[in-house]
Amino acid sequence: MDGKRPVIGISAYDVPVDFGQWKAFRSVLVPQGYVRAVVAAGGIPVLIPPTEVATAILDDLDGMVFTGGSDINPAVYGQEAHPESSGFYDHRDAAELALMRAALSHSMPVLGICRGMQLLNVARGGDLIQHLEGETHTGPPGTYTRHSVTVLPGTHLAGVLGTDAQTHSCHHQAPGRLGDGLRVAATAEDGTVEAVEDPAARYVVGVLWHPEEDEAGGAALFEALVGQATTYRRAAA
Repeated sequence: MDGKRPVIGISAYDVPVDFGQWKAFRSVLVPQGYVRAVVAAGGIPVLIPPTEVATAILDDLDGMVFTGGSDINPAVYGQEAHPESSGFYDHRDAAELALMRAALSHSMPVLGICRGMQLLNVARGGDLIQHLEGETHTGPPGTYTRHSVTVLPGTHLAGVLGTDAQTHSCHHQAPGRLGDGLRVAATAEDGTVEAVEDPAARYVVGVLWHPEEDEAGGAALFEALVGQATTYRRAAA
């Protein structure tokens, strides 16, 4: 196994998509940026559909990327839905929560992005602020915005990005109560928690921004994940 590229799972969407004359055709997919980023970092990407058997593949993986997408149903973390919370896919919530918890129990390197970061917090028993007011964190529909974050010194994330980072952002939710074993790794100027991590883990990091779509500065998080996944692979050999 040594010398081979690590295999990185990418949690996939299960959503209706239009393909020519086929309208709202149920499809499993991810935005191409996730695949491109994993390959560029030296990993082999494998898409993981949100099914009840998703956890069965973990023994064949060396790391996981949990992707962005629709809001997590707030019923999962014991809240009523805010008027701005929408687009729930309960089957995806259930499958990805099981996959996240199993990956963490395997001590597998994990990178959570946007929804994936929120999923990490919820999987550990935390909750979410369901809607952030203002335009700091999201631009017009279908676009990303940029804003700075302060990365806390001494965190795993600071070792990857330094203590100041520009983010490529599109989100309207953020962690509220922090999940068990997690710590804040970065904040925005308005105090929003922008990144969390497990200080006791090899590499369990969640960020609210979208490094997979940030050609100017998104590679480092994927390179760190793939590097840790390589170590994980060798240890399992």
